[in-house]
Amino acid sequence: MKISKFSELGLADPIQRALRARDHAVPTPIQARAIPQLLDGKDMLGIAQTGTGKTGAFALPILHNLHKVPRIKGPRSPRALILAPTRELAIQIGDEFKAYGRDLPLRHTVIFGGVGQKPQVDALRRGVDIVIATPGRLLDLMGQGHADLGGVRFLVLDEADRMLDMGFVRDVRKIVAALPAERQSLLFSATMPREITRLSAEILTDPVRVEVTPQSTPIERIEQHVYHVPAAGKRALLAELMGDPALERVIVFARTKHRANRVADQLGKCGVDAEAIHGNKSQGARQRALKRFRDGDARVLVATDIAARGIDVDGVTHVINYELPNEPKSYVHRIGRTARAGADGIAFSFCDPAEREHLHGIERLIRQRLTVAGDLPAEVSPEGFGKRRGPAGPKRLNGDKRKRQGAGGEKPRRRRRSRRRVGGTAPTQFSSLAAALGPEGSAGR
Repeated sequence: MKISKFSELGLADPIQRALRARDHAVPTPIQARAIPQLLDGKDMLGIAQTGTGKTGAFALPILHNLHKVPRIKGPRSPRALILAPTRELAIQIGDEFKAYGRDLPLRHTVIFGGVGQKPQVDALRRGVDIVIATPGRLLDLMGQGHADLGGVRFLVLDEADRMLDMGFVRDVRKIVAALPAERQSLLFSATMPREITRLSAEILTDPVRVEVTPQSTPIERIEQHVYHVPAAGKRALLAELMGDPALERVIVFARTKHRANRVADQLGKCGVDAEAIHGNKSQGARQRALKRFRDGDARVLVATDIAARGIDVDGVTHVINYELPNEPKSYVHRIGRTARAGADGIAFSFCDPAEREHLHGIERLIRQRLTVAGDLPAEVSPEGFGKRRGPAGPKRLNGDKRKRQGAGGEKPRRRRRSRRRVGGTAPTQFSSLAAALGPEGSAGR
């Protein structure tokens, strides 16, 4: 039977009201295929990319089943456990359960590291029906005797391959060993490496397999372009692109935390409101950055791969790979931040000569060549930088600074840089942004 509307799934009335309140009338392909099977109580192996609606695919049937099966009298203990690899993903899953279950008498809590555990312990002590957790913190609370999972009847492992990448598989096995054998188990993954295949065989019983897109293939609605640009030209190229108002909400991916901070700071200096998010940020800072980005107060979010999954922000118009990822499959997860909820999206990748092998690996994985974006603007080329900025590198600048400062330690007054014309014309908005950003390794640092 082909499902074309949520109303055909037989979900409980309170859930139907929540769906209507969110204007969710038509299920995504994975929801249409997975929900009927899960309502029948079957285990499931789901292979789906980010942005396909898989959170709703498991949240809706779990809420329905918890609502239909009366809770045993006594202390309220968790009946559903959802494991996620990152705190951002755990928080977003929690938000989805809250929205879909707003009219249900069910409680949930989200458990993750990087924050104090007392509020999480208090929530467990008061009693919850659903726990959404990262493996590390949950295992800590179990070891301290705060989390009793003996009543869990529904288990979900979301982004299982990401858990493998982050080294959580051993923790997952310990948690699963503490669960009742009689349960419904679901495993979702974007890819199926050998270790995940073994893990699924351990925790799933006669599962149905649902695969909605080819493995590790990016969403077809994303236009993908590559700029072949020297490392020294990446900042100015980013500035050139950000001069286009069509880039309304942008995620820029950097490979390191330090680079993410620098790119965000430089964008801010030239008038582009940007936030950085990475593993060294506190949980509060990460949530504030995400909120500003979601609310439209920040136009750009500069992130490391910690944000490649688990950040579900509507309306991301562009993804920019400032640096190509070392792992080709991370490229798929990065660009999956755009073209969500049926929208189109655009992905730009900056590739310097040292990253050519990464590019070839990506193209082999997705089985297509990225479209070369075209010639670089004059301001972005190494020659353009040489004319605008001069050949001085950071060591020479630091040496000159020490000489000018003198023995007395007083800093000299900064000399105003003249606004030189390029090619006989006044600098454009893009050129001034490029000058403010500067090339990698130059005075713009």
